[in-house]
Amino acid sequence: MDYDYQEEQLVEVAEEIDSTKKKDLVVFNDDFNTFDHVINTLIKICDHSPEQAEQCTFIIHYKGKCSVKKGSYQVLKPMKEGITDAGIGASIF
Repeated sequence: MDYDYQEEQLVEVAEEIDSTKKKDLVVFNDDFNTFDHVINTLIKICDHSPEQAEQCTFIIHYKGKCSVKKGSYQVLKPMKEGITDAGIGASIF
């Protein structure tokens, strides 16, 4: 009996991250921050209008989270840091 052997080669591929791809800045609900604090933070950090910040805050409260801003990672990162520095949970997806 004659067997043929095949060798497999693992190849690493460097993948370039597309910095222009739109991401979501998501803010999460908690039991500590007041509505006013979250609203004022969104106005200050994300440049929301008072009405937009209030609507986002209600969505955060009732749904548990809300995408408050879309943009590139480089634009959203300082906003996320500002929100988390204010004691509010946020992530970029």
